[in-house]
Amino acid sequence: MKRTSAIAAFTAAALALSLAACGSADSAADTAAESTAASTEAVSSEAASEAAPAGNFDTDQDITVISREDGSGTRGAFIELTGVEEKNADGKKVDNTTEAAAIQSSTNGVMTAVANDETAIGYISLGSLNDTVKAVTVGGVAASAETVKDGSYVLARPFNIVTNGDATDPVAVDFIAYCLSKDGQALATDKGYIGEDGADFTSAQPAGKITVGGSSSVSPLMEKLIEAYKTVNPNAELELLTTDSTTGVSGALDGTYTIGMASRELKDSETEGGAKATVLALDGIAVVVNPANTTEDLTVDQIKGIYTGELTTWADVQ
Repeated sequence: MKRTSAIAAFTAAALALSLAACGSADSAADTAAESTAASTEAVSSEAASEAAPAGNFDTDQDITVISREDGSGTRGAFIELTGVEEKNADGKKVDNTTEAAAIQSSTNGVMTAVANDETAIGYISLGSLNDTVKAVTVGGVAASAETVKDGSYVLARPFNIVTNGDATDPVAVDFIAYCLSKDGQALATDKGYIGEDGADFTSAQPAGKITVGGSSSVSPLMEKLIEAYKTVNPNAELELLTTDSTTGVSGALDGTYTIGMASRELKDSETEGGAKATVLALDGIAVVVNPANTTEDLTVDQIKGIYTGELTTWADVQ
């Protein structure tokens, strides 16, 4: 249909040129140009009309629930903040995440799964958010550094660095001081997390090697901090291992890691075992859907209902 219309329009323009031979050549050229422009605009408009998004997301589709693995600090903070985790009659905390949830073992895994499935929902570190997925507002509040800092965005948690008691390794002491310094905190803020003002820092230039390991949510920020620290203290060697928050804490306690990373508060059992947490920065947990999904806002109760399996279609939350 487009091809026929275009050919007819250009033919008409050519005929106009021929018939105008006894008239003004400029007038004929103008007529042809106008005819060509009109035909081109008509074809472009028709194509744009057919290519425009129809907004036809089917809300009757089942929700594909994407969650993190056991041991993930992001999962631990998410289920606590949304009420997916509740105490049972014996006072024991129970994770009520639906058994239908597809489990991903990393932030990137969650984003990829949601980006490839228009029916999916997941949750990730705010600092890792990109345009492959869409963050919904929670109770009408967008996830941002500003809303996390002022407390209006409720899904927020600390990024902790964890040591077995007070750090004693000279490189670890120096590196932690850098992380909490003006430069380290500014780097955290620049990467989309929420840092403090921090103090000025001068490295003591200790030599040696330490291992930092744990949360995959903290890991991207830690990688940047390590890179920056090496420029101020080239004598130190820092190895970064990405696992999960629970392994980050246990690794710090058993000596596998000099410094652990946890994207949640420490459990009582961990602090009783000697783990000490130092807040590196604050982070929001962004609830993300596929960009094709027309859902823009969810309440905490709706998020809980989705993750406990009580709400199963997108129509349930419209």
